[in-house]
Amino acid sequence: MKSERDEARRPSADAPIGVFDTGVGGLTILRDLLRELPDERYIYFGDTGNCPYGVRPEHEIRQLALAIADFLAARQVKLMVVACNTISVVARSDLRARYPDIPFVVTAPPVKPAAQLTRVGKVGVAATEASAHSDYLHSLIAEHAQGVEVYAVGCPRLVLLAEAAQLEGPDVEATIREDIAPLLDAGIDVLALGCTHFPALRLAFERVVGPDVQVIDSGAAIARRARFLLTQADLLAAPASGPATEARLPDATDEFWRTDAEGVAFDHVASALLGVDVRSRYAAGMIVSPSVSLTPAV
Repeated sequence: MKSERDEARRPSADAPIGVFDTGVGGLTILRDLLRELPDERYIYFGDTGNCPYGVRPEHEIRQLALAIADFLAARQVKLMVVACNTISVVARSDLRARYPDIPFVVTAPPVKPAAQLTRVGKVGVAATEASAHSDYLHSLIAEHAQGVEVYAVGCPRLVLLAEAAQLEGPDVEATIREDIAPLLDAGIDVLALGCTHFPALRLAFERVVGPDVQVIDSGAAIARRARFLLTQADLLAAPASGPATEARLPDATDEFWRTDAEGVAFDHVASALLGVDVRSRYAAGMIVSPSVSLTPAV
């Protein structure tokens, strides 16, 4: 339940933007935000101690997502970017109901641009298990991909590889090749990365699919949506400023939080993706014991 203080909360233009994900995947979205909105401050929350979400039951995903939103709302963020397809699919309505005064940007697999780009009428979506089989994905396909065949597969092992800072190499490529084999066998020419972890593995994906398959993600579109909502709400920190040519580097005004106690892998991936040494903070007391096994079958 929200407190009276939450109800009376009014965001200000100098407040930070909250960005959250199950782990390191949303850092790829943050990188696009740092380019599109370089004058903003950011609080990034990676729920590394509870990852992966895609194989959890939906009630646990909602519970975890709302706990993160509470964490960010307590830090007076002016906008929340749900940098995770699984959370967006399962918990977007719950998040907006809990915090109706905070704008939310949710993530969706880039089905529409994939359908527009295909030349052969066949596209693939690599996602988590929850996203790949969701009604939400089916609705996106029905709305934006009429006349195009869309094939989706869940790739939970790739989430674990990204979380473990394994972003390239023969083992990564072999796992990708095995997981997306049904898509390649179907003859796709566009591969939509429907999990925010996967752009961290983009070079490996591109080597596996080869030059005849275009690999796309939704990061830039999410960042533009964030700018639109902040402009609409008159909450831009620098209204006259436009996007930068390159993503700015995170600095001391930005915060990084994670829920696993050690954080070595998170900091390693964050530093590699963002181009600067990242030292995250530990958000204690947020672990939820899973009701199912979180280790995907190999």
